[in-house]
Amino acid sequence: MSARPPSPTVVATRWFEVGQSSDPAARTAGEHAARTALAGRTAKLLVVFCSDAYDLPELLATIDEESGGIPLVGCSTAGEIASNGPTNASVVVAALGGDGFEVATAAAEGASARLREAGAEVANSMLDLPSSPHRVLLMLTDGLAGDQQEIVRGAYGVLGAEVPLVGGCAGDDRKMQATYQFHGTAVLSDAVVAAAIVSETPLGIGVRHGWRRVGEPMLVTKSARARVFQLDDEPALDVYLDRLAAPAEARSSPAAFTRFALTHPLGLSRRSGEEQVRSVGGADFEARSLVCISEVPQGGLAWFMEGGERSVLEATDAACADALARLGGRPPIGMLAFDCIARRGVLGREASKQEVERVAHHAAGAPVAGFYTYGEIARTRGVSGFHNQTLVVLALS
Repeated sequence: MSARPPSPTVVATRWFEVGQSSDPAARTAGEHAARTALAGRTAKLLVVFCSDAYDLPELLATIDEESGGIPLVGCSTAGEIASNGPTNASVVVAALGGDGFEVATAAAEGASARLREAGAEVANSMLDLPSSPHRVLLMLTDGLAGDQQEIVRGAYGVLGAEVPLVGGCAGDDRKMQATYQFHGTAVLSDAVVAAAIVSETPLGIGVRHGWRRVGEPMLVTKSARARVFQLDDEPALDVYLDRLAAPAEARSSPAAFTRFALTHPLGLSRRSGEEQVRSVGGADFEARSLVCISEVPQGGLAWFMEGGERSVLEATDAACADALARLGGRPPIGMLAFDCIARRGVLGREASKQEVERVAHHAAGAPVAGFYTYGEIARTRGVSGFHNQTLVVLALS
């Protein structure tokens, strides 16, 4: 993305700030995080990431009171991210304001019964804003609603290839029961919320996962949505266990299998040449099939992948560098990070701290906000834009 250099006035007044609180009381946490993020200023947009352990209506009402009714989108999480590191059971508020930004928000409910339509519905918010080469649709979805790629297809159908999509799937602290999406003071579930952002200066997106291929590609000979039944005409679970030399306990214990699969996702080939990752969330030991987090198309090429702490952290650096490289030499005023909860599971506590430290280092003093997701959204080319076990970074200038 390229544009004329911004005027000094635009640079001086554009701002992005983050507030965070781990206070267990919703009102106290909301007040502190919102006041820190706003610092007495009037924002154009608030983005809220928080644990579902809070009284969510009270939390949002408090933030709305503090901001004076500023447009807000957000979601529940599987962990929160701020400049000072990863947290749990906290609230993070990011505020965007100043000249050179235009924002519109939208929400679509009942998403699981109309995934593509829900994506299209929120994408229409972008059409209300002035045209600019620097636009992005920030989408936050119910990670349990179904095939998230359908939501991306719906948004793409409205906006086409010119508007990138970015965001993540809400979590519920790994309970996998219900996630929540926020629009203004409304607490929704089974919904998609979005913020259309138009900027006078560049926005950069970086997408990296840190997994490497293992063995030869395979043909997905039988699948249905997120279930893979056959690879190269053989039972998918048997191929997975044998080719990866899985330990004995992973061959009979669902819990042991899930632990093993955390570091052995599937890679998919897309027509655009893009490589995407699909988490293997479980196994059906009777049907000998793999249960993935999202759709694995029948007839496509797939391969097994593996990784570890080093490769995941290297991907963090690469995602940040890619996002910053698209700012045309301008320093970032802030960064949003959407990081898969599976990557956090691979890294563990100490390396997860290192990961956020690396993001903050690339931000060079600019505030950082984000959350641990049940899936990531980043569409910068082609129709595909849903990811698993991936880090997505949005840098604002």
